[in-house]
Amino acid sequence: MDARKRIRGTVDATARAAARGAIAAMAMSGVRQATTSLGLVEHTPPEQLLKHAAPAVFYRVPVNRRPALVELIHWGVGAAGGAMFGLLPRPIRRRAWSGPLFGFLFWAGFEATAAKKLGIDPRRQGLGGQVALLLDHTLYGAVVGSSPWPHAD
Repeated sequence: MDARKRIRGTVDATARAAARGAIAAMAMSGVRQATTSLGLVEHTPPEQLLKHAAPAVFYRVPVNRRPALVELIHWGVGAAGGAMFGLLPRPIRRRAWSGPLFGFLFWAGFEATAAKKLGIDPRRQGLGGQVALLLDHTLYGAVVGSSPWPHAD
């Protein structure tokens, strides 16, 4: 019975963290609107990911619908990242720094692995764009880790 309670607690914490991840990705979308409008970020990572990993899907979608596709993919990735945060040990999730650090590592992990494998040059955005992407991922992590929910599982 005690093991069932622990498993249920882990599932609940993971589901709540996944929801926070989707919400955090939505918050990032607001920042991305500003950074792309200011010319700091030319193409967002989800857009580049779709263009490189699934070009047939991306280009089959009508141009006016592509932003919606990119957002939905971004929110899904955000939810998956939030679920990963929810699987971290509770003592780590309780730390104030854990969310922002998680966001930073999520960004660094994408740049070091997926971007390289897909042939996406990390310098594609310039220094201003890289800083903007780092900051929006840190915001993502802050939102994922900010709720009292991870402390109450």
